[in-house]
Amino acid sequence: MKLSRDAHGRLVLRDADGAEHVGVLPVRAFPLSDPGGAISLVGSDGRERLWIASPADLPAPARALLEEELARREFAPVIAQLVEVSTFATPSTWTVRTDRGDTQLVLKGEEDIRRLGGSALLVTDSHGVGYRIPDPRALDKRSKRLLERFL
Repeated sequence: MKLSRDAHGRLVLRDADGAEHVGVLPVRAFPLSDPGGAISLVGSDGRERLWIASPADLPAPARALLEEELARREFAPVIAQLVEVSTFATPSTWTVRTDRGDTQLVLKGEEDIRRLGGSALLVTDSHGVGYRIPDPRALDKRSKRLLERFL
């Protein structure tokens, strides 16, 4: 397996049989519960071309190409701190600090906070944007108190 880019910036997969697949897209198998886990390379026709069980085992250049392509396509900010909530009833406007900067989100209902694998949480705002909290126990004391009111 060899992964490269063509002149148009598209990913090109050369499989074990020597066939070239132009414009493959990496898709995480479990983007929220195991973001570092398995990846499928999908062709432009939507069919899987290659299953990568452990991306960490790939050679560094191929792994870098995959991570670069995934970063272009994914948007899943991580909440580092809850600064303020407008009310403890829903809908509620949350002011949060994320790994992508400070923002406000509107939580429509408690059901928009879902548990992922382990202790991780996914908070979906009124626009459908998913914000991850990898470990609520790692939040500061004030953030934990605010979050607990909604769990």
